[in-house]
Amino acid sequence: MGPLITQGFHHITMVSANAQRTLEFYRDVLGVGLVKRTVNFDDPGAYHLYFGDAVGSPGTILTFFEWGDSPRGATGVGGVHHLALGVESEDALLKWKRRLTDHGVHVNGPYDRTWFTSLYFTDPDGQILEIATRGPGYGLDEPMDALGQRIIQPTEDHFAGHRDEAAIRARTWPEPVPAITPDMALSGIHHISGITDDVERMHDFYTEALGLRIIKRTVNQDAPTMPHWFWARYDGHEVAPHSSMTLFGIPRGKRARGGVGQTHHVAFRARSDEEQRAWREHLLGMGVDVSPVLDRTYFHSIYFRAPDGMLLEIATDGPGFLVDEERGELGTNLRLPAWLEAEREEIASSLAPLR
Repeated sequence: MGPLITQGFHHITMVSANAQRTLEFYRDVLGVGLVKRTVNFDDPGAYHLYFGDAVGSPGTILTFFEWGDSPRGATGVGGVHHLALGVESEDALLKWKRRLTDHGVHVNGPYDRTWFTSLYFTDPDGQILEIATRGPGYGLDEPMDALGQRIIQPTEDHFAGHRDEAAIRARTWPEPVPAITPDMALSGIHHISGITDDVERMHDFYTEALGLRIIKRTVNQDAPTMPHWFWARYDGHEVAPHSSMTLFGIPRGKRARGGVGQTHHVAFRARSDEEQRAWREHLLGMGVDVSPVLDRTYFHSIYFRAPDGMLLEIATDGPGFLVDEERGELGTNLRLPAWLEAEREEIASSLAPLR
């Protein structure tokens, strides 16, 4: 087996207070399909919902634990600041702004982030979301064979306080968008942005632990004294989709507080069980405390923490979500792992029906 380099993200898991409300927002407003309704295998009295493309491909999967009794969480060091979903074009982005606004969702943007253009909003639990365009791409201001080699300073008009905020607020699609058009389809995880207390330390970790490579060194356009670094699966020629992890550096920032409206963990990909075992041995060899391999039915998982405290997972690509449902039936029925089937009646009766 060659060098261990993750293919990118497998999924991201967030915390919801109400599964029905989450379903209505992600499925009905954002158009992201439900591919599995099951329970948290470690807490079977709570829903675990999986959203993604038609078959739940790695890199498109968004999952939610329904923990209605949990307190509201807060962003901070060791946590995720926001999740970005991808869209093809700026016209599609403006359609999303109009659609979300018409659904009563407050939207900020579109903002020119140099390598993509972005909208920002929150889901019903307060999780910060972004929709970002595919281009212009990371090669706009550096050769594609030499990304991340220098610190990129955005031009003044990109920074808060220098942007024409009135013009940005006014920019939207001119007509209502009652239905999601094909060009608006969200393509999965564009990037995930976290907060750390030491970007240099995290650079060493992501490079050694996951095989990611630095692709941008810049600063936060909304707080220009704050470093903002990007890593991804990058082979010196192209950046793989669904693989960009970014971190804002806050040396003495407050710690993240888990709970509703926050991310529980970020999962990266292993192509096979064999590769995952190699990852585990590799991480143990680095002195990282890694869980045993856990069977999640649709994939196998190992868990560990980054040096800043972020909970990470490496999940296998298979068996996948078709292991217990046909493609046209994904997400329609409550699915339980074999070891919980004897408790189906009790578990189902404790869960509110989903529509």
